[in-house]
Amino acid sequence: MSACCGLVVANIYYCQPLIPLIAKDFHITESRAGRIAWLTQIGYACGLLLLVPLGDIMERRKQILICMVAAMLSLSLAAMSPTFFVLQIASFLVGLSSIAVQLIIPLGAHLASDEKRGSVIGAIMGGVIVGILASRSVSGTLGAIFGWQEIYFMAAGICAVLFILMRLRFPQSHPAFNGTYSQLMASLLYYIRTQPALRMAAFRNFMSFAALSGFWVTMVLFLSAPPFNYKSSVIGLFGLAGAASALASPLVGKRSDGKGTQLNIWIGLLMELLSFVAFYFTGGSLYLLILGIILVDVGHQTIQISNQTIIYSIMPEARNRFNTVFMTSTFIGGACGSAIGIGLWNIGQWPLFCIGGALMVLINIIVTGTLSARSGYMAGSQTL
Repeated sequence: MSACCGLVVANIYYCQPLIPLIAKDFHITESRAGRIAWLTQIGYACGLLLLVPLGDIMERRKQILICMVAAMLSLSLAAMSPTFFVLQIASFLVGLSSIAVQLIIPLGAHLASDEKRGSVIGAIMGGVIVGILASRSVSGTLGAIFGWQEIYFMAAGICAVLFILMRLRFPQSHPAFNGTYSQLMASLLYYIRTQPALRMAAFRNFMSFAALSGFWVTMVLFLSAPPFNYKSSVIGLFGLAGAASALASPLVGKRSDGKGTQLNIWIGLLMELLSFVAFYFTGGSLYLLILGIILVDVGHQTIQISNQTIIYSIMPEARNRFNTVFMTSTFIGGACGSAIGIGLWNIGQWPLFCIGGALMVLINIIVTGTLSARSGYMAGSQTL
């Protein structure tokens, strides 16, 4: 499950280091080419909202396999896009069809015992992080050698192999919801209204992922401009600096098995804030940039795994719907952060983006501190 999640989630992030290549190929600005990053995330958010809840009424393995077929077709369309307009449509569909990750994670949480759930989530999320990091590095390096289209063809081929492996190895699951699709979707609003811990976790991840996504998209513009003038092959390698987050995920998961969830969240928020301080003072040196990448990636994963441990412990029969609310909020945040990052870059370049990113984290800290003090939303287990 960890390996499959990593290879599927990579579909969402292949495009980021390829932005300069796509801009050159279609004769457009890099800022305009950057649209594909947030369109992919918007597509993913739509899939999370409209399709992931079906995991509570539909056999999960069947749904996962259908998504893999759709992902193969979407990635192939992206590779063969004759115009940038078609590529934008394909990017949205790539995100929409890559939701298998968010069907696998609740399945893993369902199979795990209560006392090991945090560890299982951490292990699977470790695979997700490896996939994100590898996708950026591989697409940047191979894209510079073979072209950006071949990266999408490669991804389609990987999805074909995964389809076979999932068909052979994934267990079947029995849905717990007996109502209709409309009733299922209506229940999302009910849970949002009645579950404060779910609302708080969704907001925290919205803000955290907005800051993270804004950084990764804007970093491409930063490193491809003077004084660096790096090509996509070099920019993609900076994704390796976040490898520490993959190593940290299982450790965070183990801490979340106990009563360390609240402390984990505060540690993650502090790391994110420090990362933007490092980014602001990067200048022409890359040491602070690399330090910031490690801090922002580990910080976000610390926040996300802690949030997931909280929401998966509330109502086992509604895990897919809780995950829908949580991850839809997360990727809407990612799309907003990417768009805001590009906008701030166009206005004030790297310094203004760093200030904007720090403000996102500060808002998260203030809201989290205020609401947790009032209602104890951040408590890690029974107080939910």
